[in-house]
Amino acid sequence: MSSNSHDTSAPSKRVKHESTMNHYLSYIISILLTMLAFAVVLYGDLDRSFILIFIVTLAIVQAVIQLLFWMHAKERGHLFPLIFLAGGAFVALTGVLMAVYWVWW
Repeated sequence: MSSNSHDTSAPSKRVKHESTMNHYLSYIISILLTMLAFAVVLYGDLDRSFILIFIVTLAIVQAVIQLLFWMHAKERGHLFPLIFLAGGAFVALTGVLMAVYWVWW
């Protein structure tokens, strides 16, 4: 009369988790990118426009690494959040370009 609530005959789905090595690696890469940005600024003898473009590029790379590894954007089911992040980045970039155009010209 008692029914077994734990059915062991059904196959269980295992959730694949990332290894901690991916988190360590992404953390080390983020620290190295930050140190590289500080080193370029401290060197100081480089062209100002090169330093600006280089630091912005490093910031974009670091943001992508953090999105993929820390915010798990590379996993399934994260398409809509990524679409909205891209839309927000587009709006922010448009706002920055409009502000620069308004101030400089």
